[in-house]
Amino acid sequence: MKFLARKIKGNSLWSDALRRLLNDRFATWSFVVITVYVVMAILVFFNLVGSSWQESMGPSREAPDLSQGPLHWMGLDIFGRSVVLKTIQGTYTAMYVGLVSSLIAIPIGVLFGAVAGYFGGWVDDLITWFSTMLANIPEFLLLIAIAIAMGKGTTTVCIALGVTSWVGLARLIRAEFMKHKNREYVVAAQALGGGHMRRIMKHIFPNVLHIVIISFSLRFVTGIKSEVILTYLGLGAEIGQRSSWGLMIADASGELMQGVWWGLAAATAAMFPIVLAFSLFADALRDAIDPKLRH
Repeated sequence: MKFLARKIKGNSLWSDALRRLLNDRFATWSFVVITVYVVMAILVFFNLVGSSWQESMGPSREAPDLSQGPLHWMGLDIFGRSVVLKTIQGTYTAMYVGLVSSLIAIPIGVLFGAVAGYFGGWVDDLITWFSTMLANIPEFLLLIAIAIAMGKGTTTVCIALGVTSWVGLARLIRAEFMKHKNREYVVAAQALGGGHMRRIMKHIFPNVLHIVIISFSLRFVTGIKSEVILTYLGLGAEIGQRSSWGLMIADASGELMQGVWWGLAAATAAMFPIVLAFSLFADALRDAIDPKLRH
């Protein structure tokens, strides 16, 4: 990817960040892994891949067999279904929860943080009090409480994760807005007649956008892991149209004593690359686009 980096012109923050990412081997390969998972999730959504995951392929709990083709490489479950196809189906559930929960949490965090940091006064006090109260409740216990109140399901997981995970981002955005609102370019915009919305959206928000992007990538991977944990506890995805890595791990918990390890191995092997890729890419993204870290 270095030859692509050399073709990028300009010295702006974003062009420099893109060059850094393309020159970072770990970031490049992480992005490739993320892209593969995203494409797989899209193919699953349109039933182009893994649509036959509920069909029986053989005897119950058949061990992995490389000689019978790819669908038997990770064995069969209790109903004789291909573990490979269940794992592929679980990719869609994981990516869906990661995306939707992030799209709920990020706007809430940005909105509250921007309003509190820009206006200050009693508005800041009210939002700070509310976010502090929410932060003092153990996040996982709050997730479980919301999931129990709303009932099981993937949508419940997305909403629960979204409405409980915005506090950290709100605090970062609030601090950045407090710092930027009194700088010369914002004061000059006010002197020229720029209203609150113009100053927030045109002059301050672009300078904190890098925080939003980094938070999105971190929030995404947290959503994936939380979905697996909640589903394992029986509060997440339900058995139905789509499979889930959490459901596979929950099923495997009662099978390990019988020597049936392949369901757990498949779910873990599928989850590990995407979690690692998002974590590495988020670190590289932070180093590339955070102005404080530019050398």
